[in-house]
Amino acid sequence: MARIILASTSPTRVGLLRAAGIPFEAMPPGVDERAVEAPLVAQGAGAGRIAQALADAKALAVSERVPGAHVIGADQTLSCEGQQWHKPKSGAEAKVQLLALSGRTHELQTGLAGARDGAVLWRHLDTAHLTMRTLSPAFVDDYLDAVGEAALGTVGAYSVEGRGIQLFERIEGSHFTILGLTMIPLLAWLRAEGVVQG
Repeated sequence: MARIILASTSPTRVGLLRAAGIPFEAMPPGVDERAVEAPLVAQGAGAGRIAQALADAKALAVSERVPGAHVIGADQTLSCEGQQWHKPKSGAEAKVQLLALSGRTHELQTGLAGARDGAVLWRHLDTAHLTMRTLSPAFVDDYLDAVGEAALGTVGAYSVEGRGIQLFERIEGSHFTILGLTMIPLLAWLRAEGVVQG
């Protein structure tokens, strides 16, 4: 039987694949994301190229360890007016991110890669545009108090599937892209590979 591995232990990505009824295993890729990203940033690479490179690296890392498996790598970047953001490391950093994004439109780029036996066979990159409401510092403090440590688990310090939806005035793009696993093209690839029933 074909083996499908998600090169991620993200609860959101795991939940999306599980909800779709896909038999898979989740495995941490063990990739140093900042080391992959650093040379690309030095070259002036855009957020989309970085998201795709990180997805490739994760898929390849696991596919080299598990011969024959179809491995899914995924990564997401957030950029706003040329600046790229990472997951906040503290509540104070989360507040800085939210106030910086307040009243502005940012992009989430989600890159996907499908690999087998140490080779990337398939790639997909998609972008969503999200516009935050103008947020007061007091509202941001209340929001961060309510969500607690969860704010540190996502770039931008929000999850649109939870309380974070209150931060936005407009969202354009696939909900799955925003969640970090663009399901429709991913399922099409798995069907084309014959590892998911078509």
